[in-house]
This record gives sequence, C-alpha cells and structure tokens, in this order.
Amino acid sequence: MAKKAIITCAVTGGIHTPTMSPHLPITPQQIADEAVAASQAGASIIHLHARDPETGKPVHEPDHFMRFLPIIKQRCDAVVNISTGGGLGMTLDQRLAAAKAASPEMASLNMGSMNFGIFPAAEKFSEWKFPWEKEFLEMTKDFIFRNTFGDIERVLKELGEEHGTRFEMECYDLGHLYNVAHFLDRGLIKPPFFIQMIFGILGGAGADLENLMHMQKVADRLFGDDYEWSVLAAGRHQMSFCTSAAMLGGNVRVGLEDSLYLGKGELAKSNADQVAKIRRIIEDLSIEVATPQEARQRLGLKGGDQTNF
Repeated sequence: MAKKAIITCAVTGGIHTPTMSPHLPITPQQIADEAVAASQAGASIIHLHARDPETGKPVHEPDHFMRFLPIIKQRCDAVVNISTGGGLGMTLDQRLAAAKAASPEMASLNMGSMNFGIFPAAEKFSEWKFPWEKEFLEMTKDFIFRNTFGDIERVLKELGEEHGTRFEMECYDLGHLYNVAHFLDRGLIKPPFFIQMIFGILGGAGADLENLMHMQKVADRLFGDDYEWSVLAAGRHQMSFCTSAAMLGGNVRVGLEDSLYLGKGELAKSNADQVAKIRRIIEDLSIEVATPQEARQRLGLKGGDQTNF
C-alpha cells in the first residue's frame, strides 16, 4: 500500500515582502491563525519564520516566535517546524536562536552554501510599502547563503543532539544530497530522516521535471529505505511539482513562503487555500493525506510535549 502523503505548509518565510501580497501573514496573530487554518486544511507540518509585526521584515529573536508558537500548539496538533534559514543575511547564531530556545520537534536545515538570488523580484515593483524591501531583494545579487560543513555540523549537534530536534533537510541541488550522505556516514544524521528537495530558486536546481526525477533517483540510491522525501517548488511551479512528487510516492510542501499564488494570476488569499488545493489534487489521485501523528511516527519525532513552548 502506498504511503500517505505528508503535507508541509510554510506559512510566511523570509523571502517574500509585504508589497508583493496583502495576504502575507506578518503579525504574530496572523501567523498563528494562518498556521492553524493550514493544519485544519490538511497540513501535518507547519514550517515557521517570524517577522517584525510593524514592517514585515524577517526577524530572528526568540521573543517574536514565542508570540505565536504557544497559540499554534494550543489550537492544533500539527508538527511545529522552526526555520534555521532565518532571513537572508542573518548570522548562524541568529538563525539558531529561536529553535534553540523553543526546542521544537523539527527545524529546517540547509544542506549547503549557495548563491540565493531573489533580486529579479525587485524589478517588478516601482513602489514599496516599506523602505527595507527593495534593498533586501537587491542585495542578493552579491550574496552567498552560507551553510558550510562546519555550520551544518554545529546545527546537527547543538539542536539535533542536545534538543532531540529532527530536521527538514533542504536540498537545493544534487550536491546537497551528497552532503546529507556525508553526515549520515559520520553518524551525525540517523534514520528516519526527511529530505526536502527544492526547485526553482535562482542559484539552485531549476524547476525541470527531469531534475526532480534525477534527484529522487539519486536519493533512493544513496539512502534506500532510510529516508522520507518531499518536494517544494518556487512560484508558478509549486502545484505542478507537488503533484508530480505525490505521483512518484513523495511528500509535498506548499505555503506563501514558496509561492504567493493559488493559480495563474490569482493571489492566494491564505495558506489554507494552497493546502486545500494540493490536498484535493492528492486525494483525487487516490492518495491519502497523513495526519500529524502519522507524520510524527514516520519521521521519528519526539512529540509536541517535549518542546519548550
């Protein structure tokens, strides 16, 4: 019997800016409400960043996260996954701060350094809601998203070993899978582990179906039955790539971090709209959707009662 598909929803992220969509959640209450609604729509895992409630700029301080984490936990049973990618330009200490304070069941972990280009988005707007937005986007023309072997080892030890947190290992290119294999060989990653394959970010693997199929084939060869895999794709590729992943037996990630749209030319009014759409597609393919408890069991998570919020 085919595995049930685990749906992750990335609620706000650290890439899109308030000018791009009026529906991007910014305040703690908006982030909490969007997370709970996404869970109710079918997401088992909620991937979270924090933002300054006044300007929408990505922030790292644990206090910002603690304004919405307890609310989410009280109102739904979803697995809470805290980003260690943070906002582009943050130090690793800043990126780790909230996760170390919250000790979540899951956290994201970027598996390699890369050029991370979102500067083309700055050309699409002539007016901005906040002064920081244009500069934030344009600086990525000369920016390296740092995730060295030392950085990754530190996260695995300080968050994984010390807190029992497991990871959504974000792989933007083929080499990142081999980085996972390196840490698996060293015993710093232990099965079952969760790989998020990412397509369509400038600087990473392009959103071509051949790339998805090749990365999944390589991951199967490297990891066998020891891992779960999921797919996200940026922008207009979101739904088609998630559909392809589900058909290939994988899991999926949607959310306003990855795409602001529900369909061509149609802004998504909520994260739950995207979750409901991919759930409908998956179930129309006769694939069942996993519950949070089923996701916890498959990913070997410690349980929501073992967190610090």
